[in-house]
Amino acid sequence: MNEQSQTGKEIIYGRHPVADAIRAGISVDKVMLQQGLRGEYEKEIRALCKERQIPMVVSPRERFGKWVQGNHQGVLAFIAPIAFQRLEEVLPGVFEKGETPLFVVMDGITDVRNFGAIARTAEVCGAHGLIVPRKRTAWINAEAMKVSAGALSHIPVCRESSLVVALDYLRLSGVQVMASDLEADRYLFDLDLVGPTALVLGSEGEGISAPVRKAADRTFLIPQKGVTDSLNVSVAAGIMLYEAMRQRWAK
Repeated sequence: MNEQSQTGKEIIYGRHPVADAIRAGISVDKVMLQQGLRGEYEKEIRALCKERQIPMVVSPRERFGKWVQGNHQGVLAFIAPIAFQRLEEVLPGVFEKGETPLFVVMDGITDVRNFGAIARTAEVCGAHGLIVPRKRTAWINAEAMKVSAGALSHIPVCRESSLVVALDYLRLSGVQVMASDLEADRYLFDLDLVGPTALVLGSEGEGISAPVRKAADRTFLIPQKGVTDSLNVSVAAGIMLYEAMRQRWAK
């Protein structure tokens, strides 16, 4: 069954409706499975989520009442307002059009407003896509769509099971991976961003994760003069993307 939750997210619930929606290729943001649910259906849902790279969370029965009032049968799916894409399909298309790739990688950015703001700036600056992990990322809901000012309807969002694997794929495809890091010893403005580039952003609380930092070609720092510890991540993304656009226009 379908309904609109109190938070404005469209939801499908019930065993057969959720499984049918996944098989039909409907863009699912996340699946919630009731804690303690066992049997063939539980195995089927887990297998479908793994195959389609859909995040799945296990929650106690009490939490389901927050989302739906009907007979949910221990499973519900949150429907995404966009269709997620795969990097292996998006990147070759950029090269085929004769364009120089520019991607934004979001490592652990869970705030929907920051996510929407970054998407808006990325689209304005001509980025070819956003790359996000399957877990530890913001839900793309109505608020994210609103903050992006429609950008999320135009810029591809590539949801990958492993950011490290995605970064390795980028590097093997000739795309340099540059990661923003407060501990770096090189400034953003010293980098050459004219060639194929992926810019990596970390969460405001934890920054870039160690495996992702290790997978990057280079780390860099945005120069600061004040005493504030760091920039808001969406502001940092704007500075990085505009610098990439400036360099490319100058060429």
